[in-house]
Amino acid sequence: MTTTTREIHLAQRPTGLPGPETYRFVERELRNLREGDVLVENIVLTVDPYMRPRMNDVKSYVPPFKLDHALDGGAVGVVVESRSEALPVGTVVSHGLGWREHAVLADKYAKRIELNGLPSSYFLGVLGMPGMTAYAGLFDVAAFQPGDSVFVSAAAGAVGSLVGQFARLGGADRVVGSAGSAEKVALLVDELKFDAAINYRDGDVMGQVGAAFPDGFDVYFDNVGGDHLEAALEHINERGRMALCGSISGYNDPNASGPRNMFKAVGKRLTMRGFIVGDHEDLRPQFEAKVGQWLRDGDLAYRETTWNGLDAMPEAFAGLLTGANTGKAIVRLREDPAS
Repeated sequence: MTTTTREIHLAQRPTGLPGPETYRFVERELRNLREGDVLVENIVLTVDPYMRPRMNDVKSYVPPFKLDHALDGGAVGVVVESRSEALPVGTVVSHGLGWREHAVLADKYAKRIELNGLPSSYFLGVLGMPGMTAYAGLFDVAAFQPGDSVFVSAAAGAVGSLVGQFARLGGADRVVGSAGSAEKVALLVDELKFDAAINYRDGDVMGQVGAAFPDGFDVYFDNVGGDHLEAALEHINERGRMALCGSISGYNDPNASGPRNMFKAVGKRLTMRGFIVGDHEDLRPQFEAKVGQWLRDGDLAYRETTWNGLDAMPEAFAGLLTGANTGKAIVRLREDPAS
């Protein structure tokens, strides 16, 4: 069976915020399936901050996107043709060939999903990479302990919104997050049950963090870098721990500056550890069991911002990078199959 599909290619490497000229929509025929392959019709796609550095031609922990090739990223879809005994037609799977309507891949690169009444998008968010990132970063990398006080930057995003809730459910003494609007600040406090939140667009991040933590804090989960990391270095307690997850403040700024007070890490004997979620797969059974239970018990509030259709991918990605999303940013291509 010949399948024609649409996918999005990287047309040029962007400077600053990626615009429409960054992308090219391409229609093409997919190759025939080989033994062990599946054809997946994508249901929902993800956009994530790590994709922006991959658009630059620089060496990193993951190879850059190639010009004139399809972009990739997380996706959930349904198998519509199969030459795999493990993944028959109708199976819902997660995989890494997003930014397209269909994907052909070997069954070893697709993970079977049982929706069990949950939206497919949850497996790209709270039960997917962002959830795992929040869990591993807080409990393993930052070595969170009950009674710790915790500061989370970009706390209304896909990862940060979960970090703060995981800390609260884990017995934190105080949880404070930063966000970019009054509405998001209210969300953090009223719905996600943070103890307090700051609006970084009000300015004076250093002063706001100090006022939120008059006695300092023990753990910082960094998604932003820049002025947030500088403020965290100033106000974190001695022997504090920092999980360095991302630095979104500099992704679109070729002249981004780092914190000016790194010497604080020495005097305070801080532990600052960058991490990549893929290095923590040993925690997945623990993560799925604990977070799944929190979801079933109604202890977790989970938000998504949804765009619809493949044509919306560039807008969704730009919106993610400028804070237009609350919680996980996803692009839905079709409705979930009936459970």
